[in-house]
Amino acid sequence: MLRIPLRPYLILFLLTFILLTGSCRSPQVGEQINVTINADGAATEISVTAGSTVAQALQSAGIVPAKLDRSEPPFYTVLSNGDSITLTRVEEVFETEQVVVPFERQIVRNETLPEGETRLVQAGVNGQLEVTYRRILEDTVEISKTSVKTVVLTEALPEIVMVGAQSSFTPLNIPGTLVYLAGGNAWIMEGSTANRRIIVSTGDLDGRIFKLSPNGEYLIFTRKSKKPASQEINTLWAVRTKNIEPKPIWLQAYNVVHFAEWIPGTNSVAYSTVEPRSTAPGWQANNDLYRVSLTGGSPRKMLEANSGGVYGWWGMSFAYSEDGRLAYARPDGIGLVDQDGGYLKPMLDITPLNTHSDWAWIPPITWGSDGKTLYYVTHAPAPAPIVGEESPFFDLAATSFENRATVSIVDAAGMFSYPAVSPARWDGRQKDFQVAYLQSIFIEQSETSRYRLMVMDRDGSNSKALFPPADTNGIEPQTPSWSPEPLEGQTGNFIAVTYQGNLWLIDSGSGKAYQVTGDGLIIGIDWK
Repeated sequence: MLRIPLRPYLILFLLTFILLTGSCRSPQVGEQINVTINADGAATEISVTAGSTVAQALQSAGIVPAKLDRSEPPFYTVLSNGDSITLTRVEEVFETEQVVVPFERQIVRNETLPEGETRLVQAGVNGQLEVTYRRILEDTVEISKTSVKTVVLTEALPEIVMVGAQSSFTPLNIPGTLVYLAGGNAWIMEGSTANRRIIVSTGDLDGRIFKLSPNGEYLIFTRKSKKPASQEINTLWAVRTKNIEPKPIWLQAYNVVHFAEWIPGTNSVAYSTVEPRSTAPGWQANNDLYRVSLTGGSPRKMLEANSGGVYGWWGMSFAYSEDGRLAYARPDGIGLVDQDGGYLKPMLDITPLNTHSDWAWIPPITWGSDGKTLYYVTHAPAPAPIVGEESPFFDLAATSFENRATVSIVDAAGMFSYPAVSPARWDGRQKDFQVAYLQSIFIEQSETSRYRLMVMDRDGSNSKALFPPADTNGIEPQTPSWSPEPLEGQTGNFIAVTYQGNLWLIDSGSGKAYQVTGDGLIIGIDWK
């Protein structure tokens, strides 16, 4: 018989086939494999049925994993002979700690003290937080600790030290009550500009709301919230100005950006709210109205939230007349609020301004002292080809509620003209008053322009520039504040404005201007 030798490659193929088929042999039923389990600080060797998972092996060893425990390899893994399992015990622990918040130290310059002299206005008090932490432990070793909840038990009070910065400004006698906001605190002057005292020393007033009651006895103001701005912007408070040691009262209101004002003839405050947002401008306006009383009780809704018209996401503003009528202004119009029915009565359409940015323009409005005239800034048209929403021109106008006539009384005044009326004087026939307003220096750039303080008669006649002089920089946009009455010998009332961060008083009759402060910190004023 002829013998044919096997080729070398055929022999290699046969050997490989035998090895592969041997190694791929399926486990036999009931066959046992050995594995090692490392858990709870000990290593245990056990035998389990071939094809068992990690979870089954742990169960066979009498080891029960907790909900957060993890294993290596994972619980669902099918084991092979000689495998090793490591079980890590994971614990979640919540712990509460009380944390001390150190008080801050604030330095307040005061021109009523001699240069270099210091005086402690308020002793600092540490605050206290209750912080809940979530701790993760692996085999009793902490691997992470995170804060999951923080509760303010006691707010920290800043230490306020008054430092003398006496200036050479001559004290002036003043009527009524004048308040100003400087360095996040509220100050008051009464009788003379030399008589100054602090009435709110928390250091966190944000300047959005800063209004005296008609009799000057109370001040409402907003404070920055302790929470992130995306959750809460501010809170609304009141304080009695006549108290020697005034104590602020929270009015159960928050997120008040555009409007809060005293309701004439009452001890109540009306306000509008927004919803905080993490995106610009930082809120979505509700365009609503609430009222809250100083005597207590929860806020009561006067006007339901609404869209607010064109660019309504920015918000609306409102203004009370002395007899209690309420006007509103929003980017696309002006009208009245029916306070009994809780709805808006449009009166005048205004072409909204397209700012091409994350803010919207609201027409400034104010009532005349006779309660029969509404003064406001309107968006004027521009020559073609400029479209209405792009027009750079803004006029100061007035509407009479006696004859329903609407007239433009100052052309190209500027978008931030902020008219303000003086207290009324009886001239023998009717209530007479003047109107202060701001005139933009650069008419076609009134958004960024500085302004000059002007004054005119109620009908727009006898307009004249008061402050600052023509050869100096103008003032920033703001609402001027009239004194409640003239001093003896004055032909007009004082008008208070801020200029370069300082308080100035301008005599509307003579035009004389007096600088009152020199610390450069003032951002808000009101006078009643």
